[in-house]
Amino acid sequence: MALNKKHPLYQEDLNYILSTKGIESLRGKSILITGATGLLGVNLIDALMLMGDMKVYAVGRSKDKAAVRLGEYYANPNFEFIQQDVCEPFAEDLKVDYIIPGASNTHPLAYSQYPIETIMINIKGAEHALQLAERCGATVLYMSTVEVYGNAIGQDVFTEDYTGKLNLATSRACYTESKRVSEAMCQSYIAERGVNVKIVRLSRVFGPTMLESDSKASSQFIKKAIAGEDIVLKSKGEQYFSYTYVSDAVAAMLHVMINGENGVAYNISNEKCDVHLKDFAQMCAECNGKDVVFDLPSETEQKGFSIAMQAILDNSKLKSIGFEPKYSMNDAVSRTVEILK
Repeated sequence: MALNKKHPLYQEDLNYILSTKGIESLRGKSILITGATGLLGVNLIDALMLMGDMKVYAVGRSKDKAAVRLGEYYANPNFEFIQQDVCEPFAEDLKVDYIIPGASNTHPLAYSQYPIETIMINIKGAEHALQLAERCGATVLYMSTVEVYGNAIGQDVFTEDYTGKLNLATSRACYTESKRVSEAMCQSYIAERGVNVKIVRLSRVFGPTMLESDSKASSQFIKKAIAGEDIVLKSKGEQYFSYTYVSDAVAAMLHVMINGENGVAYNISNEKCDVHLKDFAQMCAECNGKDVVFDLPSETEQKGFSIAMQAILDNSKLKSIGFEPKYSMNDAVSRTVEILK
């Protein structure tokens, strides 16, 4: 499984991202992105590098890993890779216009096996991004998550003012709680230090820039579809979630960064991609004429799973600032499989 960045569908995705309202205002600016080799980071950087005339600082812990995902830009003067753990502060002399802290453990096995690391990456990553923004007057786009809402209790759809219900009696809270604390830190830097911060709460994102190591159900479905195998479902598949195709998510993120209000959180979702997990699995199975099979998860896998059975994000606020998502669920699944084949 390998991402073909020259694939016409992927190039179409990048050009769609670059049609974002106000994107021209980024020309001549500089942007720092942590989590640069992740699902969202790669798609975002590919689009910005295609636009050109903008300095991109990509931050990651491994230059070798980044070379595989972003190596084609290493000789480009508009690109600079910074090898750094986000738990460490940025250099004092670094100056940028925009910061997108996207480094995070974002899949169940990481939550299960490395809960302490998960907490520290989120909290220290947010802190150091905000400190850098304060020093150089940059705007921060903070990447939060649907998981800050916890499990739906008497709530069919999550609006941005829903405060959530979470279970702290489990290490699985490492991700949800550290993201909530990081959002609180953003609001604190706005109030106390005058930093400009916009917040996006992403639904479950998938697409062709996924990592091979990603253990999320959606990624496992797609990998099986590409391999021509039956799709394995580790539950009854009754969970009802909002999903977003990666290029829709990146386009929405840039739209909020450019057009959103300071201190305001925006849900990133697409009502055309609200589906039950079993239906997502079925779409992937239909891509290669295979079946959905059910398999009980291991104890380690189970520890990392979300207990949420419904997590639908209301995107009215995002639409109110002029963004309209593009891809349907069937489109998103078929594009992902086709590009990765």
